[in-house]
Amino acid sequence: MTDANPTLPRTNSSLWSSRPFHRQYLMRQANNLFDFFEAASINPKGGFFELDDDGRPLDAANSTRQIHVTTRMVHCAAVGSLIGRPGSGELVDHGMRYIWEKHRDAKRGGYVWGLDDDGVVNGSKQAYGHAFVLLAASSAKLVGHPLADQMIADVTDIINTRFWDDKTGSVRDEYNEDWSQLLPYRGQNANMHMTEALMAAFEATGNRDYLVKAERIAELIIAKNAVPLGHRVAEHFDDKWVLDKNYEGNEMFRPSGTTPGHWLEWSRLLFQLWALGDKRLSWMTDASRQLFRQSIDLGWDHVHGGFFYTLDWDNKPIMREKLWWPVSEAIGAAAWLSEHDREDYFQVWYRKLWDYAENHVIDHARGGWLSELKEDLTPTSRLFVGKPDIYHALQACLIPLYPATGSLTSAIIEAEHTVRGRH
Repeated sequence: MTDANPTLPRTNSSLWSSRPFHRQYLMRQANNLFDFFEAASINPKGGFFELDDDGRPLDAANSTRQIHVTTRMVHCAAVGSLIGRPGSGELVDHGMRYIWEKHRDAKRGGYVWGLDDDGVVNGSKQAYGHAFVLLAASSAKLVGHPLADQMIADVTDIINTRFWDDKTGSVRDEYNEDWSQLLPYRGQNANMHMTEALMAAFEATGNRDYLVKAERIAELIIAKNAVPLGHRVAEHFDDKWVLDKNYEGNEMFRPSGTTPGHWLEWSRLLFQLWALGDKRLSWMTDASRQLFRQSIDLGWDHVHGGFFYTLDWDNKPIMREKLWWPVSEAIGAAAWLSEHDREDYFQVWYRKLWDYAENHVIDHARGGWLSELKEDLTPTSRLFVGKPDIYHALQACLIPLYPATGSLTSAIIEAEHTVRGRH
């Protein structure tokens, strides 16, 4: 086990994020990710390819485009445009047109999950996917894309009329293509990403209704459920929001047990939500700190390093694989906590997490980040094939570079305005 309260020597206690070399390192890693993903991901028939470990398209002849892949690439390309990465604007446009012309169901409303060159292959309408449509459109608005306002209005209407449950303060998870059947499952993952998207939409539009919804989701998922469970985030519920500890679903999107990576994601999102909400709800910052600590105490492999993918309710690992995205989310959370809480613990872990990423996760030979490692940190591909997306790793690289005041996109704009104000 690690020291419960690690300390830094006084001579080495300043934040890494304030040091010129580290800032250069972060931007270099972000640029390497753009180099790996951007050009190779563009599918000339629309949307984006997923890539193998060498950066070649998977199923290039007729690949399925899943909505979270399309939308996350749009979001990341918008981030690239905001920081001044040439070529990013065309990627935003390429993805936005595919979302609007292909993923959008113009006849029945909403956005379908998966398409290939021949049409819809998975027509389910999922809150998870709609959250990322809202995120993509909100990010695209900040770079002035002409479809952004229309898409924000369209997906917001669908979220409000189909997914939002005002009684519980949450979103329903999944309908079939024609909206005739709603699955009885309720999950935190879709609600967590909806919280992320609602905050981005609030910042892009100024409409406070988005923020109110985000706060209500956080209250349900964290205050009402995770806090009483010892700051462990419960994933799976029935349609009455009763926890189902025996749920066994999709290994990738709805794995059984609990997922420490989501505790870390919530740790950052809660601090962000607190900041955007005029710092009214102090319970959020307390919960954020505890979620981070629990993820380290229970989810980190203190022998080999890395976060176990899932734990059972006795805090024992179920899936021992170490994926790229939990350490990415941990870096973002540690950066936020270090900015707002100068207790050494969070900065020590920020540095440990980057040590781990640099030595085990970043693929220095081929580019990108390795998506999956075995317990002993050797590469594997049991759950994920290739390098699924740029989204998590890119945000890990860039979040520490910008003010811990809101979403990454808005923070980039805030920093640019600050620099302009000095001239």
